[in-house]
Amino acid sequence: MTFPLNPDLHSHSTVSDGMLAPEQLAARARTNGVDLWALTDHDEISGQARARAAAREQGIGYLTGVEISVTFADVTVHIVGLGFNADDAQLTAGLAATRNGRDARARAISQRLQELGISGAYEGALRYAGNPALIGRAHFARHLVETGVCRDATEVFRKYLADGKPAYVPHQWAKLGDAVRWITRAGGTAVIAHPARYNFTPAAEDALFTEFKTHGGQGVEVVTGSHTAAEARLYAGMAREFDLAASRGSDFHAPKESPCDLGQLAPLPPDLTPVWALLTGRIQ
Repeated sequence: MTFPLNPDLHSHSTVSDGMLAPEQLAARARTNGVDLWALTDHDEISGQARARAAAREQGIGYLTGVEISVTFADVTVHIVGLGFNADDAQLTAGLAATRNGRDARARAISQRLQELGISGAYEGALRYAGNPALIGRAHFARHLVETGVCRDATEVFRKYLADGKPAYVPHQWAKLGDAVRWITRAGGTAVIAHPARYNFTPAAEDALFTEFKTHGGQGVEVVTGSHTAAEARLYAGMAREFDLAASRGSDFHAPKESPCDLGQLAPLPPDLTPVWALLTGRIQ
């Protein structure tokens, strides 16, 4: 294919915590002018074959994708993997291990909500989980909005589910080095997802980028749905400082819920190396 003009390399389907099936996402991407797409469900790659087939049907390029949850400095950080072999045994086993414990965490969240006077949250959240093994906070947020407990997902997280709030339950995810190695040994490229969301101190952020590079990470999301223009400029500078390729992805989950739709992102700064330039041989 020709060099892509409108890649969107971060999105979620009903396989994890999105609201649209992979086929619906591919159609929406094509309608919105996306010419290179990746489905990056949380800790799960079982939707990759469907996404690849749907992208082919829509006539757009496709890169395999995943978003892996890791624990770094007691903070949950997300690492996106792109362009890997989805049949790699080590990657598949690592993701399965990472998924373990989500149900127990969800039940603990439900118990805390029960103690706050909100009953039936586990069962309500499960209704939104297309894959029950990946039930998570986004599913609880949708239930609490639907039942009128909160106006929107932002309020849910601010009141109940964000770190430090009364229904937050931590989970020990994969180690940073393990996640990067799973991706790279499967032939893919590892990317730090939406770095502005972690609220690290400058020293902790420097440590994250340094360790990520040491383990073989090659990219960082510069333009993403949760970054402001100022944050995009900041992480463009970090990409230059650490000699990382730049990625671009909406982090789309659902219509009317996500801050940015598929394909509706600003372009990358022209002096950065786009991550897809490292993966031209892996585009399907």
